[in-house]
Amino acid sequence: MAEITLFAVPGLPEIRPGDDLAALIASACQDPYSLREGDVVAVAQKIVSKAEGRVRALEDVLPSAEALRLAAETGKDPRLVELILGESSRVLRWRPGTIIVEHRLGFVCANAGIDRSNVAQGEPGRTMVALLPEDPDRSARVLRDGLGRRLGVRVAVLILDTHGRAFRFGAVGVTIGVAG
Repeated sequence: MAEITLFAVPGLPEIRPGDDLAALIASACQDPYSLREGDVVAVAQKIVSKAEGRVRALEDVLPSAEALRLAAETGKDPRLVELILGESSRVLRWRPGTIIVEHRLGFVCANAGIDRSNVAQGEPGRTMVALLPEDPDRSARVLRDGLGRRLGVRVAVLILDTHGRAFRFGAVGVTIGVAG
C-alpha cells in the first residue's frame, strides 16, 4: 500500500519581490521535513508571484476607456479592471462585482486571477494586488532546479491557485504550473 504524507513547510517568512524561493524552501526543509527523491512540492501561486515581482500598486495604474466602462458596469475599481484586461485574452462575461475572463495563459477564471489577499500593502494609501506568474511552468522548473541543486534530490513542483468559479459559485484548486 502506498503512503502519502502531507506537510506545510514551517518557518517561511513573508515573501517579497526578489526572494529566492528555492533557497527559502530548502533551508526550511530540514528534519523531520526533509525532501526525498520523487517528492512533490506544491507551492501557492501567491508566493511565486510575490517572489517574481508580479505585484502591482493600483495607484500606479491608469485605466483605459474600456476599463472605465467595464468598471462602471461591475462596480469594480477601474485600475483593477485595467489590470484584469491587461492579463486577459478576452472578457467572457461580467456582472456587478465579477468579471469572468480567459486569462492570457488560457485559464477561465474570475478577475484574471488577480488578488489582494495575502499581499503586503506596503506604504499607507497604496493598494497592492498580485497577478499570476508570467510563465508558471517556467517558474516551476526554476524552483525544481533550485531545490535539486540545494538538496541533491529530484522533486516535482506544482504551482497551485484557487480559481473562483463563474460568479463566485464555489472555488476550485488548479495547478497552473508544473515541472518534474
